[in-house]
Amino acid sequence: MRNFDFSPLYRTTVGFDHLSSLLDAVNRSESGNTAYPPYNIERLEKDQYRITMAVAGFVQEELDIQTEKGTLTVKGSKQADEVERDFLHQGIAARNFERRFQLADHVEVSGARLENGMLHIDLLREIPEADKPKSIPINGGDSKLIDMKRDAA
Repeated sequence: MRNFDFSPLYRTTVGFDHLSSLLDAVNRSESGNTAYPPYNIERLEKDQYRITMAVAGFVQEELDIQTEKGTLTVKGSKQADEVERDFLHQGIAARNFERRFQLADHVEVSGARLENGMLHIDLLREIPEADKPKSIPINGGDSKLIDMKRDAA
């Protein structure tokens, strides 16, 4: 198991202490995962992303996409085949799966589509106005903090 030392990061940042636990969670989840189904993650533009998963053999009703608390979960539940088959070779996987992706702050799913056995999930980062950079004016004279202390006395 890999452990990371984030103490140099803590000297120059504020509020990133959850980063260590996030990396540990990702490391734990990846260590037990198989490579099924295969997927790609691509950046389309600065704040647009797409996850593409190869889900050949699944129909739309057998796939479920959910987001909760910054985690995107994609599940595939293959219905039992009513016809019993005698395979000489079975190379096409038709098993259930569950794949999880940790989403960054303000990243939301903007759409999903199933096309030619590929599930495309589009993601968009939209930073609210309240979280965008803003200029803080510097005033001369007494600060409001000192005035508030004076008013309380």
